[in-house]
Amino acid sequence: MRARRLTAAASVAALAVLSLAACARSAPGVAAYVGDTSYSIDRVNAIRAEAAQAYAGVVKAAEQQGQTVPAERRQLDLDGQDVVNVLVGLDLGKRIVAEKKLEVPDQISAAQIGQALNVPNTEYASLAAEWYNMFGALGQGLPKAELTDADRTAVYGALVKANVAPPGWSADEQRQAFADPSIASQVSAVVGLSEALKAEVDRQDVRINPRYPSLAVPALFQLQNIRLYDLPYVDGADQVTDVSTPEPEVTDSTEANPSTGPATT
Repeated sequence: MRARRLTAAASVAALAVLSLAACARSAPGVAAYVGDTSYSIDRVNAIRAEAAQAYAGVVKAAEQQGQTVPAERRQLDLDGQDVVNVLVGLDLGKRIVAEKKLEVPDQISAAQIGQALNVPNTEYASLAAEWYNMFGALGQGLPKAELTDADRTAVYGALVKANVAPPGWSADEQRQAFADPSIASQVSAVVGLSEALKAEVDRQDVRINPRYPSLAVPALFQLQNIRLYDLPYVDGADQVTDVSTPEPEVTDSTEANPSTGPATT
């Protein structure tokens, strides 16, 4: 993803994630526990495999129409972590929405997301659409935070990683970029969302299988088209100890990068 200028941003905040190790809720077949809800690795893999199959179909159709699909766009870079991010984010977000009595408008459809990500008619497209609608409602409904230099640096690092912002900005350049009122407002909103998600992680005693060591907010901004990128809000790579040896996760040869696709959408 590339943008000519920075038009929106969000915050990244680190938080120690609790692994399934040394926990009563530690079944190796579970990807994540959120409160009394669990999400199985089988479901994570099934969602990912379905999306990969759909993406492969889009690639094949594009080639049959005479399009040349670049090598880097032939496979969908959607892994289990991406699926867990959406499942857990939705769970936490719904709890916050219910507590705050927020309304979630139906602005983005599964069909739109499926077309944008080249994974049409899939559960992943439905989950992603639900999340992005909730993402917008939470950003509007939660208190905005006062930005610090640490917030700006974290946001900037996430945007550079997603190829949304160019690398090499100094702290002063970051402050200048985020000084734009519309950008500052959006960054402040997502800082507030990040803090709310961190608090909900603690309240719900979230536990993550060691194979998914971090959680990230799938974030959205608009330039001329929708652009997507991930903002970690729970990062426990240093704290996670994998005491179990679960079966290796199936890897599809057709996994993909949801930010790119073979065809113009």
